[in-house]
Amino acid sequence: MRKNTLVFINQLIENYGYAAVFIILALGLFSLPIPDEVMVLLVGYFTKIGLLQYNFSLLAVFSGSLIGMLISYGLGKRIGYPLLDWLCKWLGLSQKRRKKTGYWIHKYGASAILVSYFIPGIRHVVGIFCGISHMPIKTYTLFVGASALLWSLLFLTLGRIF
Repeated sequence: MRKNTLVFINQLIENYGYAAVFIILALGLFSLPIPDEVMVLLVGYFTKIGLLQYNFSLLAVFSGSLIGMLISYGLGKRIGYPLLDWLCKWLGLSQKRRKKTGYWIHKYGASAILVSYFIPGIRHVVGIFCGISHMPIKTYTLFVGASALLWSLLFLTLGRIF
């Protein structure tokens, strides 16, 4: 299934370029089963071979990631734990891991966002946790924006190098 997904993503990017990158990442961070890191590495490779430009790709990756995380925050704030329970089941996160993530966010606050952004699965639920805990939107946006920028730069550049 992963191979078919990657072929599909590859075709979308080749046909629709930066718009596809933005939409795929916005939906991926909204917890659709899309391998975000692999997709961004692929986009980085496309910048290496000249199919896409690095600067525009960075903008698409960063903004798609940020919008997806803001959507997750908003859903967490509005829907709360029922959404979180459903999402944890879908991602295969155990109750123990869910509780540990919630504790981590509660204990470390916004700085936990920086670390959690680089942990697949956890990144997908951290926005919901922050929304549930009513973290101020300005604080959340600042930390998730910094995390999204670092994540985007790292994986896009790695894809371009390798």
